[in-house]
Amino acid sequence: MGAATTRARDGRRGLPWLVLGLWVVLLAVAGPFAARLTDVQHDRATDYLPASADSTRVARLQDRLPGGETTELVVVYHRAGGLTAADRATAARQLATVAHRHTLTTPPRGVPSADGTTLMYPVASNAPGTDEKKRDALVDDVRTTARSADGLTVRVGGPAALATDAAKVYSSLGGPLLYTTVAVVAVLLILIYRSPLLWLVPLAVAGVGDFLARSAAYGLHQLFGTTVSGQSAGIMTILVFGAGTDYALLLVSRYREELRRHERPYDAMRAALRGCGPAVLASSGTVAAGLLCLLAADLNSSRGMGPLGTVGVLCALAAMLTLLPAVLVLLGRRVFWPLVPAYGSSPKARRSLFAAMGSLAGRRPLTVLAAGAALLGALALGALNLPGPLKQLDTFVDRPDSVTAMETLAAAYPQRSAQPIEILAPADRADAALTAAEGTRGVAAARKGRTGGGWTEITVTAAAPPQSAAETATIEALRHRLPGSHVGGPSAQQLDLKDTDARDRLVVVPLVLLSVLLILVLLLRSLVAPLILVAAVVAVWGAALGLGGLAFGPLFGFHGSDPGLGLLSFVFLVALGVDYGIFLMHRMREESLNGAGPAEAALTALRTTGGVIASAGLVLAATFAVLTDMGLVPLVQLGFVIAVGVLLDTFLVRTYLVTSASVALGRRVWWPGRLSRPAPGPDRVPEPVS
Repeated sequence: MGAATTRARDGRRGLPWLVLGLWVVLLAVAGPFAARLTDVQHDRATDYLPASADSTRVARLQDRLPGGETTELVVVYHRAGGLTAADRATAARQLATVAHRHTLTTPPRGVPSADGTTLMYPVASNAPGTDEKKRDALVDDVRTTARSADGLTVRVGGPAALATDAAKVYSSLGGPLLYTTVAVVAVLLILIYRSPLLWLVPLAVAGVGDFLARSAAYGLHQLFGTTVSGQSAGIMTILVFGAGTDYALLLVSRYREELRRHERPYDAMRAALRGCGPAVLASSGTVAAGLLCLLAADLNSSRGMGPLGTVGVLCALAAMLTLLPAVLVLLGRRVFWPLVPAYGSSPKARRSLFAAMGSLAGRRPLTVLAAGAALLGALALGALNLPGPLKQLDTFVDRPDSVTAMETLAAAYPQRSAQPIEILAPADRADAALTAAEGTRGVAAARKGRTGGGWTEITVTAAAPPQSAAETATIEALRHRLPGSHVGGPSAQQLDLKDTDARDRLVVVPLVLLSVLLILVLLLRSLVAPLILVAAVVAVWGAALGLGGLAFGPLFGFHGSDPGLGLLSFVFLVALGVDYGIFLMHRMREESLNGAGPAEAALTALRTTGGVIASAGLVLAATFAVLTDMGLVPLVQLGFVIAVGVLLDTFLVRTYLVTSASVALGRRVWWPGRLSRPAPGPDRVPEPVS
């Protein structure tokens, strides 16, 4: 017996080292693949456009035409008092240099404005093709060649310049986003743990999880062609650190409790994993299930974000349930210094903020529930104040050179659009399509371009400004008058994005709700409790969007809201928000199984998990708030809505509303499960529970 016990103890000591060794091997294998993720990351139009939209077909067919994808620029020369002869000579000389240094589809020709203040030179080249680095190099070289001087303002706009400026923002979603996220999480963990060492452990493990996620994301792209964009890769990193740190906070909190009950750290960790493991697994399962529902979206960017986000969450889960416990066990109790939980000790008694909150919810549950619901409903009304669809020129927080150029063109050439409408017509009907396009209301000019693969390119100039109601009517008229042809271009792409987002909401939202509800029913073995949690997160989503409506225009000065904001914020808030409900309800169910009454179980669960949920909510909100410092309005809006929603969920919904609803319903919250039945009387033998 003594020898067997010794061998068992030796095995327990060896298991953490074995887990650590396996992770070292895994990272050594995954390392080369993680570094290649940036090589397959693209931010072309087709990476974001709807998969089946007309404008997407145009973009893909243009890639197959002779010369491939066309890089289109507009060099804009402007002098407020009117261009001089010297200005025109400077423009001609600079564009001649551009034509000499690059292979252009046609020689650049200047188009003067009616008021004589502006001269624009359209520049197009097929040389970069679909290579984004070559496109950016061309744009940068044109900007270097065409320079302002002596009061003459020169700016470079057009679709390629806008794409290059957007790519520079997306490039900041790599290093700077990672460093900022790590710094924010580090500061919060130091404040939460008040330990010089403990904060570093979950942060380092989260970094390992992110490294593994990048390798897995590269594998998904190679195996299944999963779209990897700057947006999806950046949000994957945020999910790894945000969700992973949440799981770590729950595990470490439970581990600290168990260290007071168990002498050996190994036994304490095993008890902690047994206690909180199901909640963490269910939590990650709801997030993964919610994100995978994005595979049903037609929008390429949304559909690609689903698998990448899922990979991030699952890698964070694997790291926090295997590597983190191994490291904590190896470091022993001293990792908690100076607040070391001694074996047999009791935590220092102090008045808990969450106990006070729970007391209020316990005394007047219906009043608290009604007041909280009324507050969320009032906040949700702010969604009516959300600005209209975001125009392409309004997507940048700081207006870059390309946006200023397009605004100058819109003011100087009010009679024509500065962005082309691209039509791909069957080659045998190209002449008829050109005639029909020229005769369409709102078309200022139309000309044939390249032909190849059975298709002919027709470039149309609209009379109305880009993304105006009149230009939208022109695009819709062209699609109606040209059956069998495809109509695309920047403005058509924005129109298709808006329509597809509306379709995706109708498909994805019910799938997310159903998948999350099923997981909750299986975990909690109840129908009422899952419905409460789902209703709560939906209410939080509405309130967060409402706060966005109150802030985007008046405070941030945004002129529109991203069409995809509603869907993406819903998926993230529902999937992530249910996490905290799982932590709370799982502990409540555990207390009920141990014999506590309904009210006692609810208040004990809040008292024991409230601090952890608050800490986790702060960390998750802070990681998504990092997006508000990025340079693109859609990212700022998404980060704001999710961060605000997580805070509402953490400090209002979980603390007050879910607790008060549980107290008010009593045992009925577990209906139709076994816990919903009345407690057995003294003459009845209680049924054993697992």
